[in-house]
Amino acid sequence: MAHFYLQETLRAEQCRPGQVVTVDGDEARHAVTVSRVRPGDRLRLGNGAGLLLEGAVLTADALQLTLRVDDASETAAATPRIRLVQALAKGDRDELAIQAATELGVDGVIPWSAARSITKWEGAKIAKGHERWSSILREASKQSIRAWLPDVAQLTSTKQLAVLAATTRMLLLDPTATGRLTEVAVPTDDRDILLVVGPEGGISPAELLLLEQAGASQVRLGDTVLRTSTAGPAALAILNATLGRW
Repeated sequence: MAHFYLQETLRAEQCRPGQVVTVDGDEARHAVTVSRVRPGDRLRLGNGAGLLLEGAVLTADALQLTLRVDDASETAAATPRIRLVQALAKGDRDELAIQAATELGVDGVIPWSAARSITKWEGAKIAKGHERWSSILREASKQSIRAWLPDVAQLTSTKQLAVLAATTRMLLLDPTATGRLTEVAVPTDDRDILLVVGPEGGISPAELLLLEQAGASQVRLGDTVLRTSTAGPAALAILNATLGRW
């Protein structure tokens, strides 16, 4: 399989077969010094906004490499979009969740400071956490050769989630819910679908009440209790099948 790299500045009009494109910065440095890419090797490139291309490397050094485009395609953005609202969790469980969700095709993630979140993003940690999550999504997108790079929203409170519930289809993953996610009907509109996953202790009763009153619905995945690192990816896999993505 060809190596895959992201160059967000690429545009479709620059990437027709026969044209030469340039990769620079960290991507070029990683390709040449870590992956040992050399002239003649084949690479795949994307811009994270639907464009994918493949071609042969013409020149390669630590600062820049050039590629002759042999094939290019554009993929439309998915509708409705599925976003994972992932509560901050201790250890790396929230990071494991967003990494797997990216590989499974999530369209965006929202870091949530839930009532029962042990981990907190405060002060300088807010920007650092956002940067860390963005890096995880980028690397997972490259690993899975995704045409679209998911976005990371700003840190969100429960009250802010309640506002989102009014304009999206918000599904609260809770093991005590009576309805199953597999019973959720296929959407008939393009509203974003938000999968809300709580931290280790789950979503608190007060949060469930507030979000339900704002328009969210509780659903469960099955008869067992999943970790916060696995609930989101599991739910996403179900929606992929429900929406015909898989």
